Amino acid sequence: MEAERAKRIKELQKEKDVVILAHYYVDGAVQEIADYVGDSFYLSKVATKVPQKTILFAGVTFMGESAKILNPDKTVVMADECADCPMAHMITADRIAEVREEYEDLAVVCYVNSTAEIKAVSDVCVTSSNAVKVVSNIPQKNIFFVPDNNLGRYVAEKLPEKHFIFHDGFCHVHKSIHAAELQAAKDACPDALVLTHPECTEDVVAMSDFVGSTSEIIDFATQSDCKKFIICTEMGVFFELQQKNPDKKFYSVGHRQFCPNMKKVTIDKVEQVLEKLGSGELEEITLSDEILTRAAKPLQRMLELAK
Repeated sequence: MEAERAKRIKELQKEKDVVILAHYYVDGAVQEIADYVGDSFYLSKVATKVPQKTILFAGVTFMGESAKILNPDKTVVMADECADCPMAHMITADRIAEVREEYEDLAVVCYVNSTAEIKAVSDVCVTSSNAVKVVSNIPQKNIFFVPDNNLGRYVAEKLPEKHFIFHDGFCHVHKSIHAAELQAAKDACPDALVLTHPECTEDVVAMSDFVGSTSEIIDFATQSDCKKFIICTEMGVFFELQQKNPDKKFYSVGHRQFCPNMKKVTIDKVEQVLEKLGSGELEEITLSDEILTRAAKPLQRMLELAK
């Protein structure tokens, strides 16, 4: 049945000229049939290079918006149009304007996990895999890092020569991973290495053996001689970790590190979206010309500075 469905999906893709991009946090069955699977930085780059006229994004809204900003002439549809990222809405354009009034020599550094409207009023975007590199390459001393407080503090620790202004946004999945639970997991498996996403809180980061983006966590575990790992990020990454490392063991921090929005994306919905494409029934990602133009600049600058 699954083989038949995968075949049908590929037929529909070919017929309708569609590429499927999937984030590591979506269900493993979706990752399996996607053309490209990765973290947000990798998918941002891929979106600018694929030849297909339609992008089907298996992820959350801000990812589809980013793909549209970088590819304004392409059709972008979401596998689930209701899959959204709460953190993306934790900063407002008004707050950015206030901080611009308060500080001179300021760069607004916008985590890619944000709305198109916020990107449009920012100076440069970053992802968790390139944030340190990008911020180190911008000339301004004052950095207003939005919306994620934890990633901002992680970058600030690496770049003491910059002055950071933090916002109070956060990822609820990573913030729910607590130091006490991590300590209990370490006690239960003392020979495991702790691999952590920088969206986690500072105390969890401090207890970790490696801190990096989703793709960097996968690469570290794959290249490591260690056989056991405690993973401090969303559990969707376990699919790729186990695919690449069948001989290794991966553990959560003792509870479900689970993004309900990412898990809205299912293989059923991917197939349904492909079936409906071209019928006029689907909601496409649409942005005004002004937002497209203004939001493209910080994304393009990110791609240039992260080279």
